[in-house]
Amino acid sequence: MSGDRPRTSVSAWRPQVPGIAEVLHAHFTDHAYPAHTHDTWDLMILDDGAVDFALDRHRHGATGTAGVLLLPPGVPHDGRTVNASGFRKRNLYLDDSVLPQRLAGCAVDAPVVTDGLLRRRIHQLHAALVHTEDRFEAESRLSFITERLHSHLDALKPRTSGHETNRLAARLRELLDARIHVGISLHEAAAILYAHPTHLIRCFKQTYGLPPHTYLTGKRIEQARRLLLDGRRPAEVATTLGFHDQAHLNRHFTRHMGTTPARYARTRSGSAAPPF
Repeated sequence: MSGDRPRTSVSAWRPQVPGIAEVLHAHFTDHAYPAHTHDTWDLMILDDGAVDFALDRHRHGATGTAGVLLLPPGVPHDGRTVNASGFRKRNLYLDDSVLPQRLAGCAVDAPVVTDGLLRRRIHQLHAALVHTEDRFEAESRLSFITERLHSHLDALKPRTSGHETNRLAARLRELLDARIHVGISLHEAAAILYAHPTHLIRCFKQTYGLPPHTYLTGKRIEQARRLLLDGRRPAEVATTLGFHDQAHLNRHFTRHMGTTPARYARTRSGSAAPPF
């Protein structure tokens, strides 16, 4: 029991439904996600409690069961509990076949959506996803959710800031993405990009909202989740993703997810999903 904080519960699995990369159900009583990004859209509903989070360096809050949170891919965000009771949440990680990444800018300024019908449809989809035999129902419910999400995003004005205009930061991000498994030192990256190391760090943080080493760790944790849900052993995942050893993976994974890689992997069938 030492790997989890009291009353922490995490269940994750990958359903056989096109467009859904992962399902995550969790109860956190004392947890803070560090700043990180996703390749996917993060569609979240709360079942109780409150959460405080920053998206693109602007803080937001959500309480109760009225709202829907939509966090876009590629944009730094964190998250933390607000009070002792924590929060219960259900997440869907959606790939760009559901929502194209070009819509990410539209979601940054308004990540909390108040839409009772959308929230109810997401709840119904989660109920279908717990039962693997209900794949057709899940696909049908996802299609209605997709339609409504597009409607919300189309109504938002696109951002006009220069979030992605820093070419040096973008080149470093591409380099980090290409070296997720083998890693790269700061001085090697600076030499490749013909930039001073500290200038490179400042440039990246100014553009993406977090230091490059934090970004790289977050990307590795995201890939670790996928490999664990594929049935890979934590020790193998640590080696594959460039962590020094399994203890190194455990430390960062627990900080991000509130549970150890081994416990996270044991939920992958979906049978351990909590009864929300």
